[in-house]
Amino acid sequence: MTTTTTTATKPLLRVRDLHAGYGRAEVLHGIDLQAASGSVVTVIGPNGAGKSTLLNSLMGVLPAKGQIEYMGQPISGLSLEERVMLGIALVPEKRELFGTMPVEDNLVLGAFRQVRLRNRQWRDQLDVIYALFPRLKERRTPLAGTLSGGERQMLAVGRALMSRPTLLMLDEPSLGLAPLVVQEIFRTVDALRATGVTILLVEQNARAALEVADHGYVLEMGSVSLEGRASDLAVDSRVIDTYLGAAKTA
Repeated sequence: MTTTTTTATKPLLRVRDLHAGYGRAEVLHGIDLQAASGSVVTVIGPNGAGKSTLLNSLMGVLPAKGQIEYMGQPISGLSLEERVMLGIALVPEKRELFGTMPVEDNLVLGAFRQVRLRNRQWRDQLDVIYALFPRLKERRTPLAGTLSGGERQMLAVGRALMSRPTLLMLDEPSLGLAPLVVQEIFRTVDALRATGVTILLVEQNARAALEVADHGYVLEMGSVSLEGRASDLAVDSRVIDTYLGAAKTA
């Protein structure tokens, strides 16, 4: 029985027996997962394992059955907009930027939650984002569609952070990026840990994900096959043989 997730802090996110899919095709088969406040939790696994389905279900993009508790309260019946207002943010795999709008306008759109909460200092968060991603400050006036892949990922993360989320979910943030940019993205994830944001990170780059995470889950064919402290998973022979061996040449 795994006990590595037990901490003195009540989990910010607790998922029990989660089932989700598309129409009659069930993709997730009874997922149990939790994330302690201020931690980085990663979900690794192959293509088609259900990783993106998991995040979309937690965000309310897809209907799901099971229990989802956030900050101790059930949220399964809440809409996507209601979950956003509670402080949950998702950076989707495709980033979903507004390519015909300037970079800074994309960031401003991310502040919707803070505006709705009548936070008059919501623009101050722009300075935080520009400090985290200096390249975005340099490129704040060009259209988002002109950015490189790495810059687009930074913008997608920055836009999500404009809402000042308590839970930030990242779907394959390293996908399609050059190795040096991947390193920068994961350094950012590590830096965000210090701000108190809880991060749920879905990744195919198992090696990088386990290096930055506190706890990890291995998702295979819609079910959790392994879970534990990230440092333990990184030396687990089953994870090494299936995921980390290939990552050495990535």
